[in-house]
This record gives sequence, C-alpha cells and structure tokens, in this order.
Amino acid sequence: MEKKNFLQRTFTGRRGRRLKEYLTAYLFIAPASILIFVFGIFPVFFALYVSLHRWRIVRSDMIGLTNYVNAVGNLAYVVAFFLGLGALVGVYFLIRRVLQIKREHQDRPWLTIVPGLAFAAMIFSFLNWFYRALPEVLDIAFKVRGLERDEIVFAELLGEALRAESVLPAWRTFLLALLATLALSVLALHFWRSRNNLKHQAYFSMGFTLLGIGIGLLAFTLQEVNAAYAAALAEGTDPGIWPQVITISSGLILFAAGWLIWRRAEKQTSDGLFWLHALGAMVLLVGGWLLIGELPAVIAAGDKKIWDGLKVTVYFSLGTVPLQLVISLFLSVLLFQKLVGSNVFRIIYFIPYVTPSIASAAVFQQMFSNRQTAPVNMFLRSLGLPPQQWLFEPRGIITIIGDLIGFSVPSWAAGPSLAMVVIILHSIWTFVGYNTVIYLAGLGNIPKELNDSAEVDGANGWQVFRHITFPLLSPTTYFLSLIGIIGTFKAFNTIWIFRSNLALGTTDTFSLVIFIEFFEKLRYGYASAMAFVLFGIILTLTLINNRIQGSRVFYG
Repeated sequence: MEKKNFLQRTFTGRRGRRLKEYLTAYLFIAPASILIFVFGIFPVFFALYVSLHRWRIVRSDMIGLTNYVNAVGNLAYVVAFFLGLGALVGVYFLIRRVLQIKREHQDRPWLTIVPGLAFAAMIFSFLNWFYRALPEVLDIAFKVRGLERDEIVFAELLGEALRAESVLPAWRTFLLALLATLALSVLALHFWRSRNNLKHQAYFSMGFTLLGIGIGLLAFTLQEVNAAYAAALAEGTDPGIWPQVITISSGLILFAAGWLIWRRAEKQTSDGLFWLHALGAMVLLVGGWLLIGELPAVIAAGDKKIWDGLKVTVYFSLGTVPLQLVISLFLSVLLFQKLVGSNVFRIIYFIPYVTPSIASAAVFQQMFSNRQTAPVNMFLRSLGLPPQQWLFEPRGIITIIGDLIGFSVPSWAAGPSLAMVVIILHSIWTFVGYNTVIYLAGLGNIPKELNDSAEVDGANGWQVFRHITFPLLSPTTYFLSLIGIIGTFKAFNTIWIFRSNLALGTTDTFSLVIFIEFFEKLRYGYASAMAFVLFGIILTLTLINNRIQGSRVFYG
C-alpha cells in the first residue's frame, strides 16, 4: 500500500506529468541509443584501441602513438598535445555557460557539482572496465584453438573473460559508480527544485569529463614524448619533439590572436584605430606563418604514402565538387523554366545517380580504354589528336597538354594524372543529376514575387539571378559542397574499379591507401591510425568550410 501511494505521489501533479513525459521520451529513444552505441560509438572506440597497438591480424603489444608517429611524424605529438589543451579550453567555456545561466536565472547550481562529478567518475569507470575487459574477450580467439567451436564453449569462455581478476573488480566499481550517480542525481533534484537542475548537472558532468580527458591526454602525450626521447638518446639522435611542439603551438596561437584582432578591426569606427588593428593583425599573422613553417619538415618525416594519397584526394575533390556545382546549377536553372520536355530531361540527368556505380564504372573503363579502337580514342583520332593511355597514364593532365603544344611544364604543376581525370569525369557524370534535383528543390522554395518585383524595377535576367536567386540558394550550395567534399574524401568503390598498377598510384586516394594497408598488408593497427588521421582531416575541412562558407549562408 505504501509503495502504491509513493508511486501515485511521484507520478501525479505537474512534476509527475513532466516526469512521465521524460520517461516516455527516454524509453522511445532507448532502442535507437543502444543501436547507435553498438554499431556507431563502440566501433570507434575499438578502432582507437586497435590503433594504439601493434596489430597485424592478431593483437600484440600496446605501442601508444607509434602508429600515428609512423604516419604523420612528430605531428602526432603536436595534435595529441592540442587535443588535451582543447579539452581544458572546453571546460573553461562550460564554466562560463554555467555562470551565464546563474546570472540570468539567479540560480545556485553548486549543489549539482557533486552529481556531475559522480557522472564523470561513472564514465571513466566504464572506460576502465572496457579497457580491461576487451583484451580478455579478444583472447578468446586463442583459447578456442583445438576446441570444438560452438555456442556453449564461446559462452563459457566469455563468462571466464568477464570474470577475470582484472575485469570483475572494474565491473563492480562501475556498478557502484552508476548507483551512486543515480542516487546523487535524485537527491539533487529533491533538495533543489529548479528547472535548470538537470541542465547544470549535464554541464558539470561534461566539464569534469573534459577535465579528466584533457589531463589524461596531456599526461599520456608527456609519457610518449619522454619515451621517444629515451629511445632517441639510446640511438644517439635528437627527435626534436618539444621544439616542434612549442614552435607550431606558438604559430597557431599567433594566428588565433591575429584573427581576433582582425575581427575587432572590422568594428572600429576610426580610420586610425582600424589601420592600427589591421597592422597588428598582419604582424601576428605573418609571425604565425613563419613559426608554422616548421610544419612541412614535420610532415615530411611521416609516411609518404599518406601524403601522396592526400594529394590525390585533394585533386579529386577540387576537380569534382566545383564543376559538379556549376553544371548542376546551370541545368537546374534551365529545367526550372518549364520548357517542353523538362520532366524528361530531369529523369535523364538523374539516371546516372541511380545507376549501379560498379556497372557505370565498368562502362567508363571500356570507353576510356587504352585500345586504339576505344570510343574516346577513336574520337580523338577523328580530331587529329593522338590516342591516350587514359586509366594507364600516370602523367599529369597539364604535362600531357604541354607536350601536345610543345610547352615544358614543371613537375610541381603537372596536375592530376590522366587516369584521375577519367575518375573525375565519372564522378561528375554520376552526381550532377542528384545535385540538379536538390537545386531544383531550392529554386522551388524561392518566392516568385521577389523575381517579379525585381523585373518590374528593371532588373534583367542576370541581375535577378546574381542578386536574388543565387544568394537565396546559398543554403543548398553549402549543403551540396559540404556533402561533396566529404564524399570525395570517403570515395572508394568506383576508384577501386578504375585503379591500375600502371598508373603508379596516381589514383590511390587516402581511403584506398587505408584499404590497402588493412586488407592487403594486414596492418590493422596502422590502418586504424590512418583512418583517424583521415577523420581529423575531414573534420578540419568541415570546420573550415563551415567557418568560411557557412557564415555567408542566407537562410531568409
């Protein structure tokens, strides 16, 4: 009876209704959250775990940042150092946010520090259990050798792994931390009944978590640097890690300071103050550039295959995305004019996108064959031009054009190989239809009254497009450019079909380099480290694109 009365008091009234709404919402998203963790978050953590080990088919010793150092040189230490600093900077901004809410609502959020700390402790206790349990579970592969492999044997070995001496105490600690966190959170909600209670608990939880991650990353980086110096001392060499970390860090700090001063210069009303801020910003930017000049030497010490793959990927992205957007915008404007047969052309342009990519790549492979009777070579011969090797040609497209017109081109200006040009053409042919359809949807959302008003005021077609249509399509352009850049950095299947050894690696993008390391050379740890390097590059490009192009997007 008492239990029934307690439940009635808990779920009645205004607070009871809100509690039921929260519980219902969390129950609805629980299955999706579990799937995201199992198939999204867990593989990322596992890949990070693999990248820190010498892993070739089977797991071996933990080697820390060695795979990353082999990939990008001492830049790995610089990035790890900045990730630790970034986590601490995140703590600072979270504290500022808490103080801002406190001033706006006259709150006293300090009681939620305790459950926030407990939640962070629960997260780290879970990670500790995960780190200790994973090797035991992976070692089941060695234990089943010579045994009959069935579900019963696997279940017994899995139970033994989870009850290991190093695993079971960590699991008990996690359960204790989980119960303590729930209890402290409920107590905080009971003694401080504020609508911002859970928000403050979340902020303090994230703050303590970032604080632990930042301190842990800095300590781990310091340990790895000391180990590298000890190994170099034994060999009688100097790795020069700390000078590079300090130099590049100082350059980035000067860059950030110069950018902030330049932003302040834009707000100055006096010409003298404007030029003073602009001059100071230029000095800081030039100083930062000179200090970051150490970066190419750091990168050169890494794996050449990575930077060659990155160069090919940049060629692929620059040759694909801009042309796709320009052609798609042109076609969408034409098809939006309600011309006769425009619906048929929409279908025709969209067919390459829905065509199986492997089949279309195979057709392109035959069209751009090195045979004299290949369709494209026959077309060139009809124009009086010599046939080309196409997918088997490693020379740059600018070099080939220079040879045809008798002009010598330096090696640094050779451009993408002719084989990569074929891949670029196939990618443009495939995705122009998709981008056109998206642009058509964007054009349909532009009010017709704006164009009519501009025409009444005397604007011609180009002026309407330049000052009305194109600015209002900026969200669509931003979306397509972002998706296109990320897609070119992740592209694999069609490039693998077009790949030829005679092209001498000039079509091997970053994703192909990772695939070769993983599936052909079976260097799982190194390939996982390279995958995280690619993730960092994509994330950096996305942030830069969001900062440069996203600030110019007009959402109406």
